[in-house]
Amino acid sequence: MFNIVLYAPEIPANTGNIGRTCVLTGSRLHLVEPLGFSLDSRMLRRAGLGYWQNLDVVRYAGWDEFLRQNGLAGAAGAPGAPDGATPEGAPRLHLLTKKARRTYAESTYRGGDYLVFGSESTGIPEQVLAAHPTSCERIPMLPDATSLANRDAWAAHEAALGDAAASAGAGASPLMRQDICGNFVNVDDWRISALNLSNAVAVVLYEALRQTGFAGMGDGA
Repeated sequence: MFNIVLYAPEIPANTGNIGRTCVLTGSRLHLVEPLGFSLDSRMLRRAGLGYWQNLDVVRYAGWDEFLRQNGLAGAAGAPGAPDGATPEGAPRLHLLTKKARRTYAESTYRGGDYLVFGSESTGIPEQVLAAHPTSCERIPMLPDATSLANRDAWAAHEAALGDAAASAGAGASPLMRQDICGNFVNVDDWRISALNLSNAVAVVLYEALRQTGFAGMGDGA
């Protein structure tokens, strides 16, 4: 069994979709507050369909509580423990972030590991990433200039929104703006997230399942 950890998720439909994936793969879902929605949200229930009632889900007041309740307070990268100090055979943390050199496919997974994903707009907090640098992994994607023919149009659109907000006395444009698919545009570098949260979870989880011999996926790597 794998553990999917969502740190401060913001979009209920993403969490609903991830819940369905967890049910169908026998994974446990961990929700670390603050949450950007209520667990009674209609959008969450709609995305989760009838799967949500079968979901193994745990909620935590914060990151420290998550570590403590799962016996990870002394794991690699946790406060007071040196990075890389995870005992042999113990579950490990995998922090999925754009700010990593190693890709998720270069990592080795074992049952019980925790796959951690940050909020849709800001990702995993910097202090958590800094606490375990060797546990950080990324999903490779093409740069915007290569993958998006309308990259400049996105940039112009965001600049116009910022000008309009300033004219209305609302201040500068927010650093992140959400598109219709639940992705976010970073107006500092015009980089568009190609994967939303539910896509990212599915990509990494199925690699972990492949390596550990999930039913129908061979004998593992």
